[in-house]
Amino acid sequence: QNQRRGGPGPRADMVPEIAAAVGFVSSLLRTRGCVSEQQLQVFSGALREALAEHYKHHWFPEKPFKGSGYRCIRINHKMDPIISKAASQIGLSLPQLYQLLPSELTLWVDPYEVSYRIGEDGSICVLYEATATKPVSSYGMLTCKNQMMLGCTSPSKNYIMTVSS
Repeated sequence: QNQRRGGPGPRADMVPEIAAAVGFVSSLLRTRGCVSEQQLQVFSGALREALAEHYKHHWFPEKPFKGSGYRCIRINHKMDPIISKAASQIGLSLPQLYQLLPSELTLWVDPYEVSYRIGEDGSICVLYEATATKPVSSYGMLTCKNQMMLGCTSPSKNYIMTVSS
């Protein structure tokens, strides 16, 4: 089923990326244990709809990084309005959200890749990466990001530490 390309236009292609982003934010709320599963489902649905609506005219699978800033979800001591709107559906106030979510969070939702960074100089970690062959234009644009991601996914640092001890 993953092989099916070219369904009803690029609109359908946003589904796995949005699902990854929504799942990530929901899991952050879940880990604090203050939000019920039922609330999480309502929140997830509201966030999914809000993101699909927000990205509708800003999704370019042929140029995955076009519009990346517009699609970026950001908490930088200021709550992202899309998250606060979805949270208001389950009665979470802004102060509660600030307690439940990291004060510095950047979530990039791009065609074929969803990644995040916690803290201003934290490592960038990939949540979702499509196995589909990416357009050639997307290679080489993320070299800095890719190098940072290596620190996130590579076990070599721990390995070196255990060898040297």
